[in-house]
Amino acid sequence: MDEAELLRLAQRGDLEAFNQVVLAHQTRAYNVALRILGEGEAAADATQDAVLSAYRNLRSYRGGSFRAWLLRIVTNACYDELRRRKRRPTTSLEDLTPDSDEGAPEFEEWLASTADGPERLSERSELVQAIQDCLNRLPDEFRIVAVLADVQGCDYQEVAAAIGKPLGTVKSRLARARARLRDCLQRHGELLPSALRLQGEAS
Repeated sequence: MDEAELLRLAQRGDLEAFNQVVLAHQTRAYNVALRILGEGEAAADATQDAVLSAYRNLRSYRGGSFRAWLLRIVTNACYDELRRRKRRPTTSLEDLTPDSDEGAPEFEEWLASTADGPERLSERSELVQAIQDCLNRLPDEFRIVAVLADVQGCDYQEVAAAIGKPLGTVKSRLARARARLRDCLQRHGELLPSALRLQGEAS
């Protein structure tokens, strides 16, 4: 049974059908929340809130990309958490650095090597933490588009749907986010692959 049929059943109250659809998207949803919020427990809470909200509001889904629709709910849940943090800023930067076993699969695949010895694995872990640190330093609206587009691989249209903004806004924010990330990552130049170091020096 394809996703469209499962969603039709879910909209008629079939909880099992809804669970099957969500199962296909929950890892991506969690990874989006993790990279936006930078902390596993908060990401899990935001993802759970988003899934519950999606179920309650499933009748408002009108077709199109369910992934983008769900990611919009996830990003809204993350915005809510970020607003709470600004009202009660009790989390330190160290707390925002994810544990080494929480890295998003996309980062792991990008950094993977066929000859990963202990030294290479240590360097890769440090680079993942450096990337997350640079993501954490971005303004919220820049971090969210960078996570969706560059970490999770969503296309511009999906990002626009997920954040509820026009395509031009997505492209503008993403360009500025990438520039800031590039500048930030150059401070960790010794951890970057040589191709990225050269790119940074040439820009």
